[in-house]
Amino acid sequence: MPLQNLPFRLDVPGAAKAIAPFIRRTPVMRAPELEESGGGRVFLKLENLQVTGSFKARGAANRILSLTDIERDRGVIACSSGNHGRAVAYMAGKLGISAVICVPNWVDPVKLSGMKKAGARVVLSGDSYDEAEARAITLAEEEGRVFVQPFDDPWVAAGQGTLGLELLEQVPELDTVLIPLSGGGLAGGVAYALKELRPDIRIVAVSAANARVMYESLRAGKPVSMEEEETLAEALSGGIGLTNRYSLTLIRELVDGHILVGEDEIRNAMLHASGSLNLLLEGGGAVALAAVLGHQRDLGGERGAEAIGVVLSGGNVSLSRLQKLTEDAPA
Repeated sequence: MPLQNLPFRLDVPGAAKAIAPFIRRTPVMRAPELEESGGGRVFLKLENLQVTGSFKARGAANRILSLTDIERDRGVIACSSGNHGRAVAYMAGKLGISAVICVPNWVDPVKLSGMKKAGARVVLSGDSYDEAEARAITLAEEEGRVFVQPFDDPWVAAGQGTLGLELLEQVPELDTVLIPLSGGGLAGGVAYALKELRPDIRIVAVSAANARVMYESLRAGKPVSMEEEETLAEALSGGIGLTNRYSLTLIRELVDGHILVGEDEIRNAMLHASGSLNLLLEGGGAVALAAVLGHQRDLGGERGAEAIGVVLSGGNVSLSRLQKLTEDAPA
């Protein structure tokens, strides 16, 4: 679908201007060692080096900057498996806004520590992302706080889309871009930004097989709910909301291909990043790299790919967890 036919617009250039003082323009790294299997040139977008350690800072910054003075005085609340909460806490702290973050009990300790250090009040809220979301919505009503949606929000999606603007400025010749997919704010926003400038660019969304609610929603033609499964890519866990208004449409209309990666592939990508690329990647941040390592034949579609952008979306992982993955890896 051409962008002009979408039922809403995203102001990605406006978001880029607004959030520039608060986020980092992350580098791109060429990865020739990933090109040996016959695919195109590979360029890694290192969003694991973003402030707060993930792309989420972009969307959170754009949404919080859009608040009115009255809304800022009321404070904000978010539900998160870690990265969104850390980003909301960071941005709220920068602007002196009170923040509450509801998280599942299994939240990564690195992300939990980051939220607390930024000054947010963190509320452990059950064993699933959906329970954390329900708790956040209840507290928002009780305390009068503004709920900061993690993905299904045009301000958030536009903020995430600024990554796409940067990437195309850094590597103008890109013909294919791989983007992690969960709730769709990142993949939808980046796809929008890229196709606004280059309608012919191919967008491939990569989901963890154990966190594929958006993928199954696309297949069903409507938002669906699924029982959460354990995954190394816990940042991609959670539903897309049965009343989804924006991100499902963005993914359905703008994404050209989908790849599912399994737990072994995610683990191997995390270990490859640390061992061969000197990069720290959490599971959710490594799924696009996993697709490059294991699915190169699927990346460029029928026309093939000569220049592939790969979004490494987050690096909030402890060294102890990487060490355990190394110890548990098959000989």
